[in-house]
Amino acid sequence: MGGTVITVRHTSDVDPQLLEAARELCDDAFDGDFSDHDWDHALGGVHAFAWEGDDLVGHGSVVQRRLLHGGRALRAGYVEAVAVRADRRGRGHGAAVMAALERVVRRAYDLGALSASEDALDFYAGRGWVLWRGPSSVLTPSGIVRTEDDDGGVYVLPVAVPLDVDGELVCDWRDGDVW
Repeated sequence: MGGTVITVRHTSDVDPQLLEAARELCDDAFDGDFSDHDWDHALGGVHAFAWEGDDLVGHGSVVQRRLLHGGRALRAGYVEAVAVRADRRGRGHGAAVMAALERVVRRAYDLGALSASEDALDFYAGRGWVLWRGPSSVLTPSGIVRTEDDDGGVYVLPVAVPLDVDGELVCDWRDGDVW
C-alpha cells in the first residue's frame, strides 16, 4: 500500500467534484447496483478517501443514525459507501479507509453499524465487526417493522455500551434501503 494517502473530511468540506468522483467510484465498484438513495445515505457525515498520487482509489463514509436496542436509543456511527476501484483491490485500501472510519466511530459514537454485502462479510468480521444474530427491524412512520431480509448482514462494532447481539436491533427510518 506504499504511496497511499488517506484524507478524512466532513461532507461540508468536500469539493463537489471530489464528491462526484467518489459517487462514480461507488457506481463502478458496485457494478451499477448503487442507487441515488445509497449515495444520499453516505452524505452528511465524515468521508475517508484513499489516494494513490492524484488518483482516488477508495472511499467510505460514516454518518450518524439512531439504533434502538435494549430499551435505549443509541448514537451509531453507520458506515456507508465503502468502495475500492476494481484495479486497486487487494492492496489494503479498503482496510485503510475502514481504519479511518473506525477511528471516528470509536471516538464519537456508542457503537458502529453497517450492512455488509455478501462479498464483504469476512472483511468486516476480520476487522472485529460482529454479526448481529438477533432480529433486525426498522422504526417506520407507522411503527416497528421486521426486516428479515437484512438478518445476517448487519454488523456492529461495540464501543461504549454493552450489546446483546442476539437481541432485537431497530434502525431509524430512511428512504431506500433502511439498513
